Formats: sequence, C-alpha cells, structure tokens
Amino acid sequence: MRRAQLPLSLVEVAVGTTLILGVALGFALGTPAPDRQEPQLDAYAADTAAVLANDAPRHDGATRLQEVVSSQGAFDRERDALERRVARILPANVLFRVETPHGTVGTPTPRRVTTGVATVPTGYGRVRITVWYA
Repeated sequence: MRRAQLPLSLVEVAVGTTLILGVALGFALGTPAPDRQEPQLDAYAADTAAVLANDAPRHDGATRLQEVVSSQGAFDRERDALERRVARILPANVLFRVETPHGTVGTPTPRRVTTGVATVPTGYGRVRITVWYA
C-alpha cells in the first residue's frame, strides 16, 4: 500500500499564508482604542481638589474646603460660592459634583459615564469631587 504525502514546501506555504492573513486581519480590524478619558478626568478632579484645598477661606477656617465643611451653616452660606469656584476651575466641557458631609453642589452624576474622582480628607469629614465630560 502506498500513501500519498504532501510535499513539505506545500505545508510551509499553507502555514505561512495563514500566519500572514492573521496578521493582516489584526491590523485591518484593529483593537478597540483604550479609554483615555478616565486618566484625564482623574487629573481634573485631583487638580480641582488641590486648588480648593489650598484656596484661602472667604470667612474663617484654614482653607476654603475646611470652611465649607466645618458646619451645616457654613456649607449653606458657601454653597453657591463653592459651585461658582469649581465651575471656574474646570474646563467648560466638564461637569462636576462635590459631595461634603453637609450637602452637595453641582450636577447629579449620570449613570454609565466615565468619571474622574478625587477625595480630600478634612478635619470635618471627606470631600469627594466627581467630574465627567458634558
């Protein structure tokens, strides 16, 4: 009984062709682009937190953030000024929410959106800053 055998060069051509087509399809179809928004949004949130943590208070306290979170009355008094200040810090196409122990300012965070977050501890509690693209 005689068996038919494929020439080795034909097998090499088939394997090489498959490899080349696989690589070509990989380049043609590509891979999904990485989400580059989150690191930038985290940077916006961290920068905003740093600015607020170093801003001089409007009335009393060591910093603007400490003044805002020192009491419910201070938060109520400074709410609008805090919202205006954060809006001036961030680019126009970035929305925000600042959560303090006494209340929040800004826009409610939508679901299923990429956000950046920074948390700042103060002597009166934590302040959480969330930002996202409009």
